[in-house]
Amino acid sequence: MIRRHVIDRGVTDEPVLTAMRATPREKFFAPDDRDDAYLGQATPIGYGQTISEPYIVALMSQALHLNKSHRVLELGTGTGYHTAILSQLAGEVYSIERIKPLLDDAFERLLDMNVRNVKFRHGDGTHGWPEAVPFDRITIAAGAPQIPRKLLLSQLKDGGIAVLPHGPMERQMLVSATRSGDEIHLTNLCPCRFVKLVGVEGWPEE
Repeated sequence: MIRRHVIDRGVTDEPVLTAMRATPREKFFAPDDRDDAYLGQATPIGYGQTISEPYIVALMSQALHLNKSHRVLELGTGTGYHTAILSQLAGEVYSIERIKPLLDDAFERLLDMNVRNVKFRHGDGTHGWPEAVPFDRITIAAGAPQIPRKLLLSQLKDGGIAVLPHGPMERQMLVSATRSGDEIHLTNLCPCRFVKLVGVEGWPEE
């Protein structure tokens, strides 16, 4: 999986590849779906959500330029797969999920894997985690119609990096966003299609 769907598509950051090799992706799938774990595609996980394809997880992780001094805010815990990757690359991870059963399952998975540097929260991720700011990095695994500027300017450290998708559902763009004072500078990474970011700075609840 890593050779075909990650390295051959241009992700070469060795710490990211090491973290992915050390994280058994099948553990984040229901028993009946584990044959799909190593396919190069997003896969439904229930509640209208998906687990991102391996390439996207690797690309987002690489674009964050993480080290063990970093504190990371993750919006969209999902199954906890990307959370597990981030936990190996950063010092602390703060992960928010709005769907309680997904959050509970992810918490149990990471506990079983002896991951101890992740804090979890149930709620609207677009509010962030105000009492833990500032964050060195922010990653968002759901697409908002526009860049959530209020969140980034209030919770991302000056000089920090966020990686997130944005745009209409049919033509989102995954971007790297670097904060410089009151400005957010964007670099396009690749076209993508994520589930909707629901919340104050995202899409309305349906």
